[in-house]
Amino acid sequence: MAARTAVVAGTATAVSGNVARRQQNRANEQNEAQAYEQQQAYEQQQAAMAPPPAAAPAATDTVGQIQRLAELKAQGLLSEEEFTAAKAKLLG
Repeated sequence: MAARTAVVAGTATAVSGNVARRQQNRANEQNEAQAYEQQQAYEQQQAAMAPPPAAAPAATDTVGQIQRLAELKAQGLLSEEEFTAAKAKLLG
């Protein structure tokens, strides 16, 4: 009878240890998943707060602006003096 009690007690201890180990593993997995989600949320928040990239310099559009002034002059909306003054202002 004592041997039977020892076997039952040993089996119960082994089962209890396995259950505790599984529960601990699940808790660890949940903690790791939660930490990963928090890290992802933090990175998204930082990316959203990052300043936008600098705009291209306006100098690249100077030719287009001069062409537009020339069109206005050709339509008679700008005089020769106005065209020359505006072009000089654009070219600095």
